[in-house]
Amino acid sequence: MPDPPPPSWTVPAWPEFGLTADVRPALARAVAAGRASVLVSLHAVEGAAPLGEGAQMLFDQGAAAGFLSGGCVEGDVALHARSALQDGRPRRLIYGRGGPPDIQLLCGSRIELLVEAIGPNDPAAARLLELTLARKMALWLSDGVRRLCLAQGEDEALVPLGLLEALAQAQANDAPAGGAGSAIYRRYAPAYRLVVVGGDPITLAIARLAADAGFETALVRPKGPVEPPPLAGVRYFRGDAAHAFEELGLDRWTAVAVATHDIDIDHDALAQALPSPAAYVGALGSRRRLPERLARLKADGLSEEAIARLKAPIGLNIGARAPWLIAVSVVAEAIQTLEAQEALRVWPAALERA
Repeated sequence: MPDPPPPSWTVPAWPEFGLTADVRPALARAVAAGRASVLVSLHAVEGAAPLGEGAQMLFDQGAAAGFLSGGCVEGDVALHARSALQDGRPRRLIYGRGGPPDIQLLCGSRIELLVEAIGPNDPAAARLLELTLARKMALWLSDGVRRLCLAQGEDEALVPLGLLEALAQAQANDAPAGGAGSAIYRRYAPAYRLVVVGGDPITLAIARLAADAGFETALVRPKGPVEPPPLAGVRYFRGDAAHAFEELGLDRWTAVAVATHDIDIDHDALAQALPSPAAYVGALGSRRRLPERLARLKADGLSEEAIARLKAPIGLNIGARAPWLIAVSVVAEAIQTLEAQEALRVWPAALERA
């Protein structure tokens, strides 16, 4: 019996799929279902581009996740993805200067894409998903035919000769993606996480906005109600913050927002979060009470370095007063901190890990 024809991917008038920047969840669904998919990676840009290096799309069973431009190229890319799924051969696409004259990039840039079919049993895809689940950095190396996914510290002798130049580029540049010769690299950080402590409307607004923005989101409400908050995609803890933080594991891709209005609960949460690896720790409250709060943290033995990490009052100063506006200021400040951290990151070379 002949194989069914590949799906006809089309870009709808309202491309909601593009609201999701991280394609790994879509890849995980395709692998779990035993389906082949097509990964498209933007790895080179000349000029200004809306999403820049590292933008990706994944095509799976007639649907897509991710976005590559301002909507200029996605329809054409879908046609190439269908062909790649059909014959298994990679495509290298250029748009802008040197690309199809009938497809114009309104930003005036030039972008380069690699289109590669990913089988459901692909070892590199399995390794990427394994590292994602473990919240570890991952490096994807591929020329569309040969591909490998590395964790930090893994033996670089595993890297095929044709992918070594791409590895060298990853070790020399802080861009999340790039290429050398026929190969590309794509660096993946764990998904950003936001943990908010509290239970009032501001807390709910922060948690909902963070979840909508793609954060893995958790809400901690010590001695809170048994029923979880009415928030899709938000994990709920009703015990104390120390136990919640321990179970979650605060890492450098985590932001913590403390907003309970209870000075003792706030203090306990901050005393746990500030010495942790969490990239961002903020507390809701007035400036007038801040010296008292800092003195209590110092009296409990927290170092000056840990205390200095506290963002208080929490959030960017946009004059916010209403819950949703406060949430915007908090999530924006967390994103600013996390993105600044990632903007300086390169893949460590072997000698640096020794």
